[in-house]
Amino acid sequence: MAAAPRLICRGSDLVDSGGGVRFEVDCSGVPTQAFAVRYGGKVYAYLNRCGHMPMELDWMPGKFFDGNGSLLICSTHGALYEPASGRCLAGPCANGLVPVAVEERDGMVYLKG
Repeated sequence: MAAAPRLICRGSDLVDSGGGVRFEVDCSGVPTQAFAVRYGGKVYAYLNRCGHMPMELDWMPGKFFDGNGSLLICSTHGALYEPASGRCLAGPCANGLVPVAVEERDGMVYLKG
């Protein structure tokens, strides 16, 4: 039986190309940081790990976008990721970001169970 969706934040907490919200997910029994951002009006979520090395992306808590608000950037390595897919576009990244299933409904953002 699938777990019930878990509340992450209010939808209004995520401004398009603005600050993100960090939250924790369970990865095979290991608590792991993840984040949610809004881009192009939709909410996307990923594990908070660079595709190059397992370092957190945000340069300050919740700051994931580059200066233009168009790409997600790794604060440690400078790798750039496409917000809607997590695909690495530039920089030292062997892989893209690992997506986390979320949904927005009734003004709230939930982690899918």
